[in-house]
Amino acid sequence: MDTHAFKVTRTDAEWRAKLTPEQYQVMRNHGTERPGSCALLYEKRAGTFSCAGCDTPLFESKLKFESGTGWPSFNDPLPGSVEETVDRSYGMVRTEVHCATCGSHLGHVFPDGPPPTGLRYCINGVALNFTPTA
Repeated sequence: MDTHAFKVTRTDAEWRAKLTPEQYQVMRNHGTERPGSCALLYEKRAGTFSCAGCDTPLFESKLKFESGTGWPSFNDPLPGSVEETVDRSYGMVRTEVHCATCGSHLGHVFPDGPPPTGLRYCINGVALNFTPTA
C-alpha cells in the first residue's frame, strides 16, 4: 500500500491535524478501536457512511447489519470505494480493507457474513462519517 499513489494524499502533520488521535491510530497506523465504543455501531437511519479521512462514500446503510462483533458491519462497499490487501499481523492472515481514495485503514473483510454476499466488512466506526438521507 505504501507505494500506491492515492488520489488524496497528506503529510503526516496534515493527517494528525485532520484526524482525532483515535482516528489517526486506527486509520494511519492500522489500529483497531475498542469493540462497542463507537456510536455509529448503533446507527440505523438511511444514509451513507463515508471515509473520515477524505469523505469518499464507502457504504450504504441498507447494507449494514448487526454482526454482534462490536464494530459496524456491512455486506458490500460501494463499487470502487475500497481496496483490499493481505494483513499478516498478529500471527493471522486477514484481508485488510482501506479507502481507495486516501489509503486509510478501515478494517477487515471476512467470509462469514449473511446473504446476499456472504461477506462481513467489519469496519472501525471512527474511520467513518455518516450522512443521513435527506
